Amino acid sequence: MKIEQIYTGCLAQGAYYIVSNGEAAIIDPLRETQPYIERLQKDNVTLKYIFETHFHADFVSGHVDLSQKTEAKIVYGPTANPVFEAIIAEDGQVFEIGNIKIKVLHTPGHTMESSTYLLIDENGKETAIFSGDTLFLGDVGRPDLAQKAANMSQEDLAGLLYDSLQNKIMPLSDDITVYPAHGAGSACGKNMQKETVDTLGNQKKTNYALNQPNKEAFIKAVTEGLLPPPAYFEMNVAMNKKGYENFDEVLNNGLKALSAEEFEDIAESSEALILDTRSAADFAKGFIPQSINIGLNGDFAPWVGALVRDVRQPILLVTDKGNEEEAVTRLSRVGFDHILGHLENGFETWKNSGKEIDTVNRISAEQFSSEYYEDIKILDVRKESEFEAEHVQNAYSRPLAYINDWINDVDSGEPFYIHCAGGYRSMMAASILQARGYRNFSEVEGGFNAISKTEIPKTDFVCPSKKMQL
Repeated sequence: MKIEQIYTGCLAQGAYYIVSNGEAAIIDPLRETQPYIERLQKDNVTLKYIFETHFHADFVSGHVDLSQKTEAKIVYGPTANPVFEAIIAEDGQVFEIGNIKIKVLHTPGHTMESSTYLLIDENGKETAIFSGDTLFLGDVGRPDLAQKAANMSQEDLAGLLYDSLQNKIMPLSDDITVYPAHGAGSACGKNMQKETVDTLGNQKKTNYALNQPNKEAFIKAVTEGLLPPPAYFEMNVAMNKKGYENFDEVLNNGLKALSAEEFEDIAESSEALILDTRSAADFAKGFIPQSINIGLNGDFAPWVGALVRDVRQPILLVTDKGNEEEAVTRLSRVGFDHILGHLENGFETWKNSGKEIDTVNRISAEQFSSEYYEDIKILDVRKESEFEAEHVQNAYSRPLAYINDWINDVDSGEPFYIHCAGGYRSMMAASILQARGYRNFSEVEGGFNAISKTEIPKTDFVCPSKKMQL
């Protein structure tokens, strides 16, 4: 038997590849299927089942394409109702893969169809659970995403989740390995550990959600402090439930190379979003007017989903040469399939064409310090928790994730400064501001990390962990 965790850091997502005696199963695959096909061919095994722990909200699964290419059966837990053909398992149903077995444990709460898959090895020993979004390391799945579909409140769903954990997960042996669907950085939980594999026994000791004294305390603990889910979540659920365009076609469309003239014509005729995936430093020096910068070397796909919101938005790509396929792939993982092409050979093509170029007024932390005065207007686009831990005195907390809510309140005539922690997020904000017509600001290179080394007055540091205990 072989179990391989295929972890994708930029999505904080774990897929699982299981092999036993010539047969294989894959749990929660990513959108692009070729890496799985190659594994199957290398191991000379047949994919028998594709197990889905639930209808994912934060990414588009590869289950439909993978099933079409391999003829493997898609398996969901009880109550699931996908449009495509799938096995809707019963609670306790057992599936055989080679010499091992996978037992379905229906664990509703995160969603109604959520299920945990219990692996039973060749010797009949319960060895591991693939817990999806039911149980994370350090946390449990948020119970607010399925309210509309279930016609239930988040408190009702949290109560179901408590019952699932107490009745299905907690009675299992402490030495069972826990393989969750997500790790730290995912928007599907709020308190996940950085590790991606653990024992159930250790989670029973360390996971705050598993250590609540009663159901009422559990409901309060897991619903407290939940941030609004990104707008694209609901659209991803629909794609996972109803199916989607073949990934190979999406990739072919996105890899269409466009000249500067073709790029400009399509941008003007299609209302496409120009998405520039280069680094913040390169973007600041020059970019196509109205472009939005979301750097590929970061949490690219989640930020696209958070800021663009509508997965049906047509997109034109500007990337560093050679990064086109990576950008298209990562966009497709969160459902952005309408990619019309990319600028051939990147921004240099546009620059060499003599067409109009825009820039961002990016200044150093030292220059910011020299321009600082008591009533200066500063927008800190970090998360609220980062701001509360420490910030420049008199700065305003304006998290990037909510820029579409606060941008209209910004005075277009009053000069201001923006920063994040290191420059990645503030350049996104700068690009959006300029696309909306704001020119009266400076973006601080290096963000708060650089600002903290200057003499600019800052609030006293408050450790986030200590703050939670107060």
